[in-house]
Order: sequence, then C-alpha cells, then structure tokens
Amino acid sequence: MSQTSQTSIVGSAHRDTPRGARFELANLLFFRLYQCANMLHKTGTKAVESEGLTTQRWAVLGALSRSESVDGMAVGDLARFLKVSRQSLAGVVGRLETDGLVGSEPDPTDGRSRRFRLTKRGRERWHDRTLPLIDGYYAQAAAGLSIEDMSHALHYVSRLLENMTDIDNNDEHQSAATTRETP
Repeated sequence: MSQTSQTSIVGSAHRDTPRGARFELANLLFFRLYQCANMLHKTGTKAVESEGLTTQRWAVLGALSRSESVDGMAVGDLARFLKVSRQSLAGVVGRLETDGLVGSEPDPTDGRSRRFRLTKRGRERWHDRTLPLIDGYYAQAAAGLSIEDMSHALHYVSRLLENMTDIDNNDEHQSAATTRETP
C-alpha cells in the first residue's frame, strides 16, 4: 500500500462517525507498526547476519552492552526490559552463551537465578563489528528522517508502548486475581 492510496483494512462503514475515523486511523497505525516490526526482523537480521546474529540476538547483546548492565542482568529483568517472555529469551541467551558472546553466573542476591553479561569476546564483537553494521542499517532505514522527525516518532511510539505495557500489566493483575479466586 502506498502512502497516498492507503486503503482500510476494515470496511468503510466505520469512517462515517468521529469514533469511526479514530478507529480507522488507529487500525492503520497499528497495522503499520506490525508491518514495521516484521520488516525490522527481516531486514535487520539481514544487516547483522554476517556476524551470526538475528534481531533477537542483537536486542539481547544491545541490552547487555548498556552501562547499566555491566554487572549483568537476571533473565527476568532482561525479559521485562526487552518485552519478551522468559521462555523465548532462554533459547536466544543459550545460543549466545554457546557462541561465547554471553556468560552467566549465579545471582548473588538470589542463588536460584542467573545473571547474564557480555563476555570480553561478546563486548569486542559488539563494539568492533556489530555496531558498525547496525549504524549502516539505521542510516538506510531512517533515510529522509530528520533528527526532529525521529524525536517525534520516538515520543509517539514510546507513548504507545507505555499504553500497551499498562494493558499487559492490567491483564497480568486480572489473571493473578482470577487465579487466586479459583478454588
């Protein structure tokens, strides 16, 4: 779909009311986000595949490369930060460990949990070889966007993420309450 010929994913009946117009715009916005997420996975993975990475592995390495993560991150904290399930994260982290890019050790505050951090090899590979690939990818993917454009987009996407996180948290609280009420 081109920008000028954006056809609705749903019928035209919704467009006849103010609420319908809001639905149509929201529908198109969230569909575009869905498409962007799919294209990020496809084209982002292609950008870093020479380093044996996928977008999931890229995200984990990026999270662990932050200064806040120098002491490592518990798998639950890493999963919450990346907005993924612990189960899906376990396989990604396991492969990064096998490749020697990530290491783990018992969490000093909770012996049942493990903390993950970049290894020396992982940090060098991230900074020396992967970041230049990501920089090139960003340059292509954000072509034509000014710093101001990206700042505005980041603001709005962050707001959507906050709203969806609130929905997720409310769902978890309702699910937990229902579980407690079940005999």
